[in-house]
Amino acid sequence: MAGIKFEIEEKLGVLSERKGWTKELNLVSWNNRKAKADIREWDETHEKMGKGITLSLEELVELKKILNNMDL
Repeated sequence: MAGIKFEIEEKLGVLSERKGWTKELNLVSWNNRKAKADIREWDETHEKMGKGITLSLEELVELKKILNNMDL
């Protein structure tokens, strides 16, 4: 992605894999900002990415609460 800088600071886990792409939960710093939790698809080299969602620590905590209350 031209003009957007990113650095995967920590790989937290792979959620799924399809055709060489993996959907991952990582801590990513975008444009030299503080890293946020990030869920998106990545190619094998982590050079190409799909659309995703970033979550602040507070949002990640709230998501965890919601998931913990679900009957899965």
